[in-house]
Amino acid sequence: MAPRKIIIDTDPGVDDILAMLLAFSALPEELEVLLISVTYGNVDLQNCLRNVISVFYHIEREMAWRKSVGREPGFETLRKSKPLVAVGPEHPLDDEMLMADFFHGRDGLGGIHESHPHLTPADTWKQMFSSADDSSDPAQDIVAEEMKKTETIFTPSRTPAHQEILALLRENDPNSITIVAIGPLTNLAMAAAEDPETFLRVREVVVMGGSIEGAGNVRSSPPSLAQPRAETKEPPFRLIKQPPGPIRNMLNLRNQITPTAEFNTYADSYAAARLYALTSPRPRTTMPPVPPAPPGQPEGEDTPPHLEPYPDKLSRRLKVTLFPLDITEKHVMTRGDFHAAIDPQIAAHSPLAEWAAVFMASTFGKVGSLHPEITGDAVGLSLHDPLCVWYCMIRDDPKWDVIEDEDIRVETSGQWTRGMNVVDRRSRKRKEDGDDSEVPGDTDGWLTGGSGNRVRRAVASPGEPDDFGRVLLKRVFLS
Repeated sequence: MAPRKIIIDTDPGVDDILAMLLAFSALPEELEVLLISVTYGNVDLQNCLRNVISVFYHIEREMAWRKSVGREPGFETLRKSKPLVAVGPEHPLDDEMLMADFFHGRDGLGGIHESHPHLTPADTWKQMFSSADDSSDPAQDIVAEEMKKTETIFTPSRTPAHQEILALLRENDPNSITIVAIGPLTNLAMAAAEDPETFLRVREVVVMGGSIEGAGNVRSSPPSLAQPRAETKEPPFRLIKQPPGPIRNMLNLRNQITPTAEFNTYADSYAAARLYALTSPRPRTTMPPVPPAPPGQPEGEDTPPHLEPYPDKLSRRLKVTLFPLDITEKHVMTRGDFHAAIDPQIAAHSPLAEWAAVFMASTFGKVGSLHPEITGDAVGLSLHDPLCVWYCMIRDDPKWDVIEDEDIRVETSGQWTRGMNVVDRRSRKRKEDGDDSEVPGDTDGWLTGGSGNRVRRAVASPGEPDDFGRVLLKRVFLS
């Protein structure tokens, strides 16, 4: 059976790391990973890239160790074909950047690069994504030669990530590549804006994002109203381009805390709205309004290409399968299951187990502090991103329960609801897509035929959610 070809668009992040490890642990007939497309998100772009490089670094060490002790090296799909790694933009389509470093740590892995520098790859990785080929510096020449070595398990690219996505879609047959988007959707939105028809060659876009029935996960406890502004503490989400101080802190608390949005959608709500619009028979009906022009620039002049409208006629609709918090939060890896699998590997001196134990200890500690009612081995990490990879690995299992063609939209300009997934909960029925007759009062196109988005939403997975963490651990660590 031919493997499913995938691109992973990621902002590592602890659960992103687990998702990549699961993908690379797949059997060759299950997955072929073509590209790791790196975006900002949980932390800044350079830390996200360093964490991607760290995954490959520790997999290489792990495979060497396994061979040295007579074990199967594992990571079969990675050994069969090495993926590209490409880097995307440092900020959303039209906004300042925010991060989830309050949860993942400032480096995305609980501060591991500072607390355990011996587990961090050498900084030469930074040069792998710069212009080494054209440099007259002998040191850069060495870097360029290193990049050409066949024994490395990934290929660094100096092409922007969204252009690498388009290149792969052009080079491969239509409907042969699935994009697994487990970070903000900026890279995908930029690719779709640059060449919509090429982007629509994708088989499916699997998105970890949104919250439909429940609360969001972009939240924090606000300061006391009696607290002087000058003493406002640094909030967990930061507008990093603004100078530190009380003004930045108050902006964060005002603009970045919401009870309704999930982080990936909130981080670039314009990108999510534009991507989902491509699922509509008429994308213009759900496209977000163009944001206000920057200060000093007249309205309507020089709209950036990534914010331009799509062509009126497109050859097909985009297939998006959404994994919102409603389903991902139920799939948990407990601290007890993690230690049961990992402790014997650490005792045997597994490099991968040693690395994972450090950042997972920090993560379980953070989860425990956020949920003091859960203690000890029962503390669990929701496997948001790995579940999307698992879906691609066992896509044909009939026990996946997916709602078809749901009109899910993204709020981009609400004062309180930016990043919220909006669905119509009224009992009225939408007209069929071929029925263009006007529905009185339906100014937003919720009921008119051909209007609105058509998003697939996963609501249940095969097996029990509590089992998934153990399945992942067994796959990755061969425990």
